[in-house]
Amino acid sequence: MRQIGSYEAKTHLAELLEAAEQGETIIVTRRGRPIAKIEPYRPQPMSVDAIAQEFERLRLSLKPGGSLRDLIEEGRRF
Repeated sequence: MRQIGSYEAKTHLAELLEAAEQGETIIVTRRGRPIAKIEPYRPQPMSVDAIAQEFERLRLSLKPGGSLRDLIEEGRRF
C-alpha cells in the first residue's frame, strides 16, 4: 500500500486512478497523517431484501390499465 501527500495526489490524480484500476490501494496523507484512501471499486452485492423491495417497486409502477377483456385483446394483437 503506497502513501502519497495530498499535493502530489492532486497533481497526479490520473496516475493514481490508473493504479487503483489495476488493483493498488493508495493512502493520501496531509502532513504525514492519513486523510483518504483511493482503492479499486468493488460493487457490493444486493441483499435479498433489497432485491425484493426493488421488484415490488417495479411491480407497483407497472400496473396495467383497462379491463381484463382489454388486456386479453391487446395480448392477441402481438
